[in-house]
Amino acid sequence: MNVTAVKISFSFIFSFLITLFLIPYFCVLAQRLQFMDVPDGKIKKQSGAVPYLGGVAVYVGFLCGLVFTVPFENQISLLVIGSTLLLLVGLFDDLFQMKPYQKFFGQTIVALCFLKAGFYLKSHVFYNVWKMPLSILWILTVINAFNLVDVMDGLATSLAVYATATLLIIAYFLNHWVAMIILAAFLGPLCAFFVYNRPPARIYLGDAGSLFIGGFLAIMPFLFDWGTYNWYGYFTPIIILGIPLLECVSLIAIRAYKGIPFYLGSPDHFCCYLMDNGWSKSSILVYLFFLSVTLALISVGFVLGKIALAPVLGMGLLFLIVWIAVLQRKL
Repeated sequence: MNVTAVKISFSFIFSFLITLFLIPYFCVLAQRLQFMDVPDGKIKKQSGAVPYLGGVAVYVGFLCGLVFTVPFENQISLLVIGSTLLLLVGLFDDLFQMKPYQKFFGQTIVALCFLKAGFYLKSHVFYNVWKMPLSILWILTVINAFNLVDVMDGLATSLAVYATATLLIIAYFLNHWVAMIILAAFLGPLCAFFVYNRPPARIYLGDAGSLFIGGFLAIMPFLFDWGTYNWYGYFTPIIILGIPLLECVSLIAIRAYKGIPFYLGSPDHFCCYLMDNGWSKSSILVYLFFLSVTLALISVGFVLGKIALAPVLGMGLLFLIVWIAVLQRKL
């Protein structure tokens, strides 16, 4: 086993153990501080109050996994700084319930910091004038997609695990070792957190965790020069994050149809529809597992040139049909 493989393994295992060790203490701390998610009978339908601070536990584990494996230089340091700022924006929202425009302003500032750090589109397909606007749109969309999808035990965490694992597999095939180490340091805490976040959840991510996770998964694709491996390779991150992105687009469309501002909460999430139709939380997670594996196989095959663009678009249409067919409820 070479040095890089050792670093990847250590990064995953160490970050996993740190988060697994910390979560019970964060649960106790949240309970003492009354930092709890209280059911409201609308979207929050859990049986009782559940502690927050899960996102902080994931963040600390991730940071510990990086400290001993990756030099904190240039882009890596800026990645950590930007992720920390997102965590703080979310934590402030968890504590004080920021207004939507205040929360979005904080996200935009962080997104601009990521752009300054070099996390933006570098594909030859896009004209220079479009690279920055499209990059900031992508970052803000993915951040909010994970924030929106975090409405059920284990949901956002499991989707983040699948997306991170897929990026890790692609990084392996592309020999992108630095990305592998960073992704391993992120995957470890997610897996540890899922132990406590799976139904029935004993701790939640909170906005701090969902914003941090969304921000990380938004910028990690910018470490890859997708156009080098596949002319249309820039579609790959969209495939990998297809489920949270589809949830984001669906919510905006449904709320617009109902005349509800897209930034206000409503029980129109796909998991709420499924549970109203008799699905259990566990069955929803199993369903999403198979959908995520399908997307992972498509994305890996696509970036490696094993699947052409036309079949990918066809499979995307089929995926959309299956998604809509399962949501058998009138608006």
